[in-house]
Amino acid sequence: MYSQVAVVSGKGGTGKTTICAAFAAMADDAVLVDCDVDAPDLHILLHPQIVEEWDYQGLPLAAIDADACTMCGICRQACRFHAATPPTIDRIACEGCGLCAYLCPEHAIKIGPRVSGKTYWSNTRFGPLSHARLFAGEGTSGKLVTEVRKKASEIALREGRSMILIDGSPGIGCPVISTLTGVDLAVIVTEPTLTGAHDMARVVGLCRELEVPASVIVNKHDVNPDMTEQIEESCMEWGLEVLGRVPFDPVMVHSMVATQTLPEFAPHSEVTLLLARMWERIVDTINY
Repeated sequence: MYSQVAVVSGKGGTGKTTICAAFAAMADDAVLVDCDVDAPDLHILLHPQIVEEWDYQGLPLAAIDADACTMCGICRQACRFHAATPPTIDRIACEGCGLCAYLCPEHAIKIGPRVSGKTYWSNTRFGPLSHARLFAGEGTSGKLVTEVRKKASEIALREGRSMILIDGSPGIGCPVISTLTGVDLAVIVTEPTLTGAHDMARVVGLCRELEVPASVIVNKHDVNPDMTEQIEESCMEWGLEVLGRVPFDPVMVHSMVATQTLPEFAPHSEVTLLLARMWERIVDTINY
């Protein structure tokens, strides 16, 4: 069986993906997952080679047969999403509820599948990667995350992998709920700012609701030492382990510009060595 670790953050820009990619380079025998389907970027550092890809079908979509449509306007009046404008349907506004097809006296409207994105299984130099891309303006991101995680589980079972390492999306919305459900550990990456502390607290609350154990990494801790101390005090009150502090270091930016993970770009840097110790602690925690 495999363990699942999700690296998440309450807001964007905390360094979550950079740190997750570093952990990917340190992990042994892991399946990697990018659950940030709205704005995936783990692939920038991992350079995946796509093995297979599939169409992802999100919400159903209505379509009007222009030849059969009499322009009676019943669908326009009934559609609360203002998607029906005979003889066309606005695919962005349409929620696929089917009311227009039900009411159409001429049976000129059909409900069919809608391709809303792509899912991928790829190989990387650190192991297999399950990832996806949601098309612009499409919904059901939480459902797509579930599909990505299912594929990762299939790969882990088929190849006998001992871990699934997930790069989650920021926030606490549907994709994050789908990312965190059922994982063995959430690693919350935050930063010492008011918004960082506030949004970290929201993720902690979500982890509690889902009964997921969590620990915290404070990135760029030296930018605001007072706020870092406040964050660590909050973690103590909540009973959360602080895995460590990561200082602000231009080497992280340089590694991203080089599209390399930190252990590859700067294996002996202070940041890399700190993250290596944190990764050892994560492995110890999930294997306890």
